Amino acid sequence: MKSRFLFSHQYKPLGWFLFLIGLILGIVLMLNEYEFPNWEMNVFPLIGENDIFSKPPFEWNSNNISDEISSILIIIGGVLVSFSKTKYEDEYISKIRMESLIWATYVNYGVLILAILFVFDLSFFSVLIYNMFTVLLFFMLRFHYILFKSKRSTINEE
Repeated sequence: MKSRFLFSHQYKPLGWFLFLIGLILGIVLMLNEYEFPNWEMNVFPLIGENDIFSKPPFEWNSNNISDEISSILIIIGGVLVSFSKTKYEDEYISKIRMESLIWATYVNYGVLILAILFVFDLSFFSVLIYNMFTVLLFFMLRFHYILFKSKRSTINEE
């Protein structure tokens, strides 16, 4: 079976590396209230923090880009891990991949619905930020768990 939209299996280790580095950086930032490390840089925001009508919309600002770097590393790493072929890609693995993606989407939106109902104010904004990554995380967890379980049952049958 030809999978046109999957990366080569050689990208999976790079994906794990980027994902883990981004996750570690994100945890460090969370624990230090987004103040460490201090990587200040001039950025060009399309929409700034202030009211759009009080200042010109396109103006250079200084910003700590560590949270952006962490987010990008988590997303790129997660996409590479999630959508890289396994060494021996077949119809069964494609089926597991599709079912895991559907399951991860359902669980992600279920968590989001619960957050909408029970989390408010600035805490809800934090939940939305974490929710960006949960589809990838739930997919990776379920897909690799099912693969592990199926390999283990195959070994036990032999």
